[in-house]
Amino acid sequence: MGIKILIVLSVVIAIIGFALLVWSFRIEPNLLEIRHYTLQSPKLAGLRIVYATDFHIAKKDKKRLNKIIEAINEQHADLILLGGDFIKGHNDLKTMSPERIAAKLRKLQAPLGVFSVLGNHDWYIGGRKMKHALQAAGIVVLENDNEILRYNGQKFTLAGVADKITCVADAAAALKDTPEPRILLTHTPDVFPDINESVDLVLAGHTHGGQVKLPFIGALIVPLEHGRRYAEGLIEENGRKMIVSKGLGTSRISVRFNCKPEIVIIEFME
Repeated sequence: MGIKILIVLSVVIAIIGFALLVWSFRIEPNLLEIRHYTLQSPKLAGLRIVYATDFHIAKKDKKRLNKIIEAINEQHADLILLGGDFIKGHNDLKTMSPERIAAKLRKLQAPLGVFSVLGNHDWYIGGRKMKHALQAAGIVVLENDNEILRYNGQKFTLAGVADKITCVADAAAALKDTPEPRILLTHTPDVFPDINESVDLVLAGHTHGGQVKLPFIGALIVPLEHGRRYAEGLIEENGRKMIVSKGLGTSRISVRFNCKPEIVIIEFME
């Protein structure tokens, strides 16, 4: 009787293990979650932003990229912001080309425009290729600079910093002599403690939320100087707010568990 129970338990465990592997490697990485945040800012009240980051588009990912673009456009945002890492891997072997990615992203539509920063993976294959492709598609790439936008008659600053991992991120230069309110776009959240200027919101990615989050433990690996402190979600420090997205793709190992790919919606209210 004891041996039969052990056999049954072994089979059950094997089935559960196989199901978890299929879910983590095949199903969850291809899901798409819409995550909403509502923030208070009287001067930006009514503004609706879509933020998407860490695409990591492989050569075979045409269908996935189309799905992401369709989902972003369905949100009817005033402004679309992209956090970089469009490239998959560390070279040209696995990734869809910058030109093909940008040609797809050209379909993104928002009244105030589409803006982006570059991530470390974009620079691994030569960031200028990605930048030029995005700009040719009508997407403004911000590297330690800014754009002054207007919403309902109110000026506000959208600034973006260069990738801290592969370049030099200079928030002071990006925000110099700019009007408030201010939104700062960065690939990695590690720049957050270094920002000395007044910023209403920082948007970051890079972490993928850890890709694998275990119950009671959280993210297993967070590739940041500050570790899990900035793994994902809304973070508030010293009166400043930062949203770190779990992103859309995967890096190194194509696995996600309890950490679905996401598009972030930010809406401001009075």
